[in-house]
Amino acid sequence: MSAEDLEKYETEMELALYREYRDVVHLFSHVVETDRRFYLANSVQVDVRGEGAEVYFEVTMEDAWVWDIYRPARFAKHVRVVTFKDVNVEELAKSDLEVPKTGF
Repeated sequence: MSAEDLEKYETEMELALYREYRDVVHLFSHVVETDRRFYLANSVQVDVRGEGAEVYFEVTMEDAWVWDIYRPARFAKHVRVVTFKDVNVEELAKSDLEVPKTGF
């Protein structure tokens, strides 16, 4: 497989993933962004663990969807993430759930 073929394959997979995101985003109430992944979830809990400079975050999600082109099953009933990096959690307003259907 050439580098061009690989790039074309990854572009097609990203487009398919975006289309799947567009189809499922209305099913979720929260967006969660960690240093490694992007999630949609219906229940999110973030706990700060440790002390001083040794602080980390434990993120627990229920009924989640994972943005990852290499993952064959993107829906997960329970997800637990432990990270030393920032975690972003946003509650989606119903108006945020309307994804434009132009261009794809």
